[in-house]
Amino acid sequence: MYVPKNVISNQDLTQLMETSDEWIQERTGIKERRFADRTKETTATMGVEAAKMAIERAGITPGDIDFIVFATLSPDYYFPGCGVLLQRAMQMKEIGALDVRNQCSGFIYALSVADQFIKSGMYKNILVVGSEKHSFGLDMSTRGRNVSVIFGDGAGAVVLQPSADETSGILSTHLHSDGHDAEVLAMYNPGSHANYWREGLADFDESAIADMFVSKEMVDKEQFYPNMDGQVKFPEVIMEALNQNGYSPADLKLMIPHQANLRISQFVQHKLKLKDEQVFNNIQRYGNTTAASIPIALCEAWQEGKIQKGDLVCLAAFGSGFTWASALLKW
Repeated sequence: MYVPKNVISNQDLTQLMETSDEWIQERTGIKERRFADRTKETTATMGVEAAKMAIERAGITPGDIDFIVFATLSPDYYFPGCGVLLQRAMQMKEIGALDVRNQCSGFIYALSVADQFIKSGMYKNILVVGSEKHSFGLDMSTRGRNVSVIFGDGAGAVVLQPSADETSGILSTHLHSDGHDAEVLAMYNPGSHANYWREGLADFDESAIADMFVSKEMVDKEQFYPNMDGQVKFPEVIMEALNQNGYSPADLKLMIPHQANLRISQFVQHKLKLKDEQVFNNIQRYGNTTAASIPIALCEAWQEGKIQKGDLVCLAAFGSGFTWASALLKW
């Protein structure tokens, strides 16, 4: 895992908008978050730092990686994706690099894709990265506080390899989506939608060509900020993973949810009747880092000795799309 050095407390945010430490903690559980250096850190560079650690801990070198899956909603460029930027920065071979755009569920989607490649025998050392730089694209005003107080920056990475032990590793992954309310949690612009799906999302020049991605009107009316009003399907997708593998919530050593909101995690814990020691949360320190939140939490939990060999661990996420997913691991 890698998180930037810049710690932004709730008190710091009161200098930018009408809010308070109490207001933020009561609604989200967040006390502070990390913001990347404005010009010296990017989504890809943070992913590189996390990848270096994961590769070293796996006992291999960057030259051994034969495929990259990079999950993010905040890429360095609209295109190309972050996967090739990481491949270049780490001077890897001309391996395949796949970018996954499933927002908060991105890391589990990426993990599932990599799992299939490993199981098919196509690749032996796959680097899976989740990284986000949210801080450059938030509305840091009172108007945008419901969204902007939640998010932070950071990256996490894992290396997947085949194992001869069929009782350990990734037991199963479960991926879902429902696009019926896609606009409820979305960033509409810049985009090519041209208001096709919903009227009034962007003011653009309606000439035959050009000026659709970006227009002066979009900038003037500040139509470039994310919109959010989400729900959760955590309990269902966790139970789906447990049921398929013949386990119950009581069998879990640790459940690591996407760090969206501490209140949501507590709701899921209550719903599944899990003990405090069975759920790992670190949103208090890092905020919501979307695709990076699960690998950051997984790394911290492992570093703190909360995960040992043979432990049953469930990862679960819900996010924009809407998409939701889970992965059940035997450590």
